[in-house]
Amino acid sequence: MSTGTGLLLATVALGAGTFAFRFAGPVLRARVTLSRRLERLMALCVVVLLAALVATSTLTEGHGFAGFARPAGVAVGGLCAWRRAPFLVVVLAAAATAAALRLLGAS
Repeated sequence: MSTGTGLLLATVALGAGTFAFRFAGPVLRARVTLSRRLERLMALCVVVLLAALVATSTLTEGHGFAGFARPAGVAVGGLCAWRRAPFLVVVLAAAATAAALRLLGAS
């Protein structure tokens, strides 16, 4: 099997699997009932996974520490978001913080 054919087959298989998962959600929602406790737990799991993604993206670059400028920028952006600042202000404050620290020599 050539590389192009294998890539095409893998793409079709992943597309079919993705469609099947997305189609199964609405179809099975009426048949499967979850307890309130499990629904709360699943909602909490979403928050934990998102926090882990943010922490990993913030603190690491490649296989090492990303430096202090990026985490400081994310912290300032998080603080602005917590204070309910507009999205543009959150992004600009985070970017300005990271840029200023990098300009001052922090990596």
